Amino acid sequence: MSLLPESFVYHDIDVGGVRIHCAVGGDGPPLLLLHGYPQTHLIWRRVAPPLATDHTVVLADLRGYGDSSKPVPTENDVEYSKRAMAADQVSLMRSLGFDRFGVVGHDRGGRVGHRMALDAPDAVERLAVLDIVPTRHSFEHADATFGLGYFHWFFLAAGNGIPERLLAAEPDFWIRSRMNSRHHGGAPFDPAAVDEYVRCFADPAAIAASCADYRAAAGIDLVHDRADAGRPVACPLLVLWGEHSFVGRTYAVLDVWREYAADVKGWALPSDHYLPEEQPELVATAIGEFFRPT
Repeated sequence: MSLLPESFVYHDIDVGGVRIHCAVGGDGPPLLLLHGYPQTHLIWRRVAPPLATDHTVVLADLRGYGDSSKPVPTENDVEYSKRAMAADQVSLMRSLGFDRFGVVGHDRGGRVGHRMALDAPDAVERLAVLDIVPTRHSFEHADATFGLGYFHWFFLAAGNGIPERLLAAEPDFWIRSRMNSRHHGGAPFDPAAVDEYVRCFADPAAIAASCADYRAAAGIDLVHDRADAGRPVACPLLVLWGEHSFVGRTYAVLDVWREYAADVKGWALPSDHYLPEEQPELVATAIGEFFRPT
């Protein structure tokens, strides 16, 4: 049973040996929505329908997540670099007939979108990122507060199969505890959507992939990001964050992003981390106005 309206049509598209699962609906300029950890494309289920009145909306599962392919991680976790994950999504959009499009990313999806805007500037017309600051900034300014608040970054990046084995023991507990600890007001989580997140994450291949995603962030992604230091995102950037989230409580968010992008605007919303689920109407309105066809 789909949690999206029947007007959204599902596709599984091969992008160079990786199968990307996505849903497409609406009509108008193309807009790609990318989820974060530990969700799937369904984090956008309340945001996508209103956007579909003015856009062709594509909701994609990142490689390693949801019902997309989950390549076996190899040395340096290059399969889960944000460069590889971004290239998947550019190929997906081209397969759907879109050479230039808008991108919205929450959490890990925002990091993929950031990399996509740097690697494929001709493809990304505008970018919106939700509740993140750049990966390089996070690591280069990490302290005890960051380590405690984002402990999962370090736990998931641990080697020797440690997080994979522990998470496989109780994936349901892990997903629900992570989400419930980062919610503040707004709409409650949809139990049917959370069940879907658990179903997808409980696959051992998904657990391995998500750990590789975080190891890549602490490794190969930093190599790529440091190589691009001083080269800002050129397209217009919208930044939204939760006023109660770790990001909102810890960083001067717009000031940080203005070190990484040339044209930045944004504001906080009354939520914690999961903006598309806690405040879907506010998120849909902000995204709709930022990407409004002219």
